[in-house]
Amino acid sequence: MKEENKQHDSDVDENLEQEAVTNEQDLPQDEQTESDNVTDWENKYKELHDSYLRLNAEFDNYRKRTLKEKTELLKSGSERVLVDVITVVDDFERALENVSQAEDVQAVKEGVDLIYNKFRNFLKKHGVKEIDAIGQAFDTDKHEALTTIPAQSEDDKDKIVDCVQKGYTLDDKVIRYPKVIVAK
Repeated sequence: MKEENKQHDSDVDENLEQEAVTNEQDLPQDEQTESDNVTDWENKYKELHDSYLRLNAEFDNYRKRTLKEKTELLKSGSERVLVDVITVVDDFERALENVSQAEDVQAVKEGVDLIYNKFRNFLKKHGVKEIDAIGQAFDTDKHEALTTIPAQSEDDKDKIVDCVQKGYTLDDKVIRYPKVIVAK
């Protein structure tokens, strides 16, 4: 019986040792799996962070480039306008030189009319249009009333009867309001 007990104890000890070895092997695998998961998450975080930084830098470069292009476009646009204005100024200078020497007043008038028409065509070319005011209904979004006068008839009420200063639009945006007199 002693031998059987010894044998039984020995078997129990072996079983316990095997379970302990199995548990030890299981435990590091769980820790190793957890460690692998953490490493995977860290790698994914690093990858996403790097992607974010690159995207942010790319957007910043895009913003700076478009701002620079916009500035250059405004400069070159105003340059083109000024080059066109210079030709009209040249015509005025020639006219002023000839006014003092001219004996024919009619020729001077025709020259000034030509320059005026050239300048109006220049404005039209660049999208500037005159606002028609006289006879139109008064609109606070398009006109600036200087004063009112009594209306001659009911049809004339709230209509513009005189324009003191012309108004202009640039591509359908009012850049100078016409100064008008309104019948009330």
